[in-house]
Parts: sequence; C-alpha cells; structure tokens
Amino acid sequence: MKCIFTLGSPAIGGGTTVIFEHATRMVDEGEEVYIVTENKVEPEEYAWHTSAHKLKWVTYEEIKDIEFDMAIATWWRTVYELYRIKAKHYVYFVQSIESKFYPDNEVGIKMLAEMTYMIGMKVITEATWIKEYLEKYGIDAYLVHNGIRKDIYTNKGDKYEPCDGLRVLVEGPVDVAFKNIPKTVKLVNESKAKEVWMLTSSDVKEYPGVDRVFSRVPPKNCAKIYRSCDVIVKLSYVEGMFGPPLEMFHCGGTTIVYDVTGHDEYIKHNKNGLVVKTDDDEKVVEYINKLVEDKKYLNKLKKEALKTANEWVSWEESSMKFYKTVKEINKKDSISQVELENKSKFFFDLYVKYETKNVSTRTKIGNYLRKNCKGVYKLYRKLIRK
Repeated sequence: MKCIFTLGSPAIGGGTTVIFEHATRMVDEGEEVYIVTENKVEPEEYAWHTSAHKLKWVTYEEIKDIEFDMAIATWWRTVYELYRIKAKHYVYFVQSIESKFYPDNEVGIKMLAEMTYMIGMKVITEATWIKEYLEKYGIDAYLVHNGIRKDIYTNKGDKYEPCDGLRVLVEGPVDVAFKNIPKTVKLVNESKAKEVWMLTSSDVKEYPGVDRVFSRVPPKNCAKIYRSCDVIVKLSYVEGMFGPPLEMFHCGGTTIVYDVTGHDEYIKHNKNGLVVKTDDDEKVVEYINKLVEDKKYLNKLKKEALKTANEWVSWEESSMKFYKTVKEINKKDSISQVELENKSKFFFDLYVKYETKNVSTRTKIGNYLRKNCKGVYKLYRKLIRK
C-alpha cells in the first residue's frame, strides 16, 4: 500500500510525534509511506525523531502525477489541500477539535475548521471525547488511543540533581495561548514549590519565574527531565489526548491539570493525579501546596500514576491498531478526488465570502448553513451578532 500523510510542519511537537510514530511503523510493516508538505523539508528539521528518516519526504508539486492508495490529512488546514493528492482513498486523522484552538473573535476560522468534518471522509481519532463530538456530524470515527514509547519513558534511569523540596515541571510552547504557560508559571510561583522547571518546544533559553528551561529536547532525552521532577502542572485550555502527563506517569511522577478535554482518558482525580475546574486558580495553588506538605499523599498519587502507566498501550500496540484500521478503511468506499475538490472549494468559498463583510452575502451563507450544516451554523450565528 502506498500511503501519504499531510503535515503542516516538521517541528518538534506532540501532534507531529503521533504522526511519525504511526507512519514509521507502517513502513516497518512493509508499506511505502510518504510525508507531504508545501515546501521542501531538510533532514535536519525532523532529525529530532529517531525514525522519521524512514519516511519519503515530498512536496505537493513533486507528487502531482503519483497515485496513492491512501492520503491521510492530519491537520484541518491540510484538508483543504488534500484534493491536490491523487488517491483511491482519503482519510482524516483528527487529533483534536481544532476550531477550539482559536478565540471567539475568530469564529470565521473556527467555522472553516468545523466544516472539514462535513466533507465526507472516513475519520480516525485518538480520544473518546473527539469521537463523541464528531457524532453530531454523523461521523462514526475509528478510535485509536495514542501509545507511549515504553523504551524511553520509564521510572528507571538517570536523573538530574535532587531537590530538597517539591520540583514542579511546566510543559508546553510559551507562545501558544491555549497552552496557558504564562499563568501556569505564575501560579506555581505563588505556591510553596521549591523549584519550577520548564520543558518547551519554544526556542527560549530562560523564562521569568522558571529555575531551569529545557528547550526543544528530543523525546529520547525527555525522560531524564520527567524523572527529576515530582509533578507536571499542565493547565491547557484545549487538548486532544495530551501526552506529557502520561509520560510523567511512566517516569514516576504525578500531575495537576484543568478538566480539559481528553484528561479523563487516563487521569483520575485524587487517585493518580489532581483535576481542577478550569481557571480555578486558588485550587491549583492549594493542590501544589498539599503535595509540598503531605509527602505520603504525593507518593500515593505517584504510585497509582505508575500503575496507570503500566497498563497503558505502547506505541507498538497503538500503531498496529492504527495500521489495521487503515487497512480496513482501504477496503471501503471513499470520497472521490473530484468530490473532495468540489466540497473543499465550496466550503472555503463560504468562508471567503463571509470575510467580504457584505450583509446580503452573510445572510445567504447563514440560510445555507442553517438548513444544511447546523453544527457550523451555531458558530456562524456568533459571527452575525458581532
């Protein structure tokens, strides 16, 4: 099977890691797997991943005359480019509901992201809450939970120098609003935690309120950082099925998170971690202080977190399920390239026409969405009111 995955950027990150894990293991199973990007990617850009070199890296221009058995979109923006790939089957790998990444005053973009679910492709997703969300569009998505590199993330191995108090890890890019890094650091500093460390994909050497910054660290080197900390405090506003708390579980630590989408796939409040109602900042500080003051309670959470980790699937198991799912979809009917192009251009045209700010045009779009796309229409109504 000749398969191609779209990719927005080869930069280090959780979503990109997931794509590489699945794609490279399909290569291991004997399949011919490509990664397509708009611009040429140099090997050093994906060298942070140990197996990404197994994939065939191409641009859209380079594969315009090649036919694939399957083309898999991995980001909502690439859905609108997918028709440029000649394929027998088109699939959408949904890692989050990406309309949630944008603020309310960008509902036009939110609408454009939501409309990708109405194009008619088969869908694979990684989290139960996403599968349930997509049901409102009549999509019965295939569910494949993300795995973990059990060879990397383990509680046995090297650590950095010990701390004579609670060492907190904050993880995420500092300049992505929904990752909420600035407030997370602020809250940890308001607590009795002894040290604050940061693991980030951002290119920063230091950060206000952080004792030690680890920037753009390859996955193979992250476990030592996790093992050296007691708890990861991750207060994202939007997630698909985030990996860092689970990676921390494997390395012997616990977590404090908001009740963000996807947390309940493996985090159980007061058992293996602590879950806070979103933006309940006082409770976050209270929980950190509880871990400082009650070592027995901290160790209980850590013990249960490690038990959860031991029961979680490896990437080998996860990617084999993904591979089997792809092969199953390959036997079913698929939207054609022509239909994919027509629908993609139609929905994108709706967005472009909305951006003209013409009242008559917006009314026509609203009437169409109300009759045919009720899920998107709810978002569109917010636009009309602004």
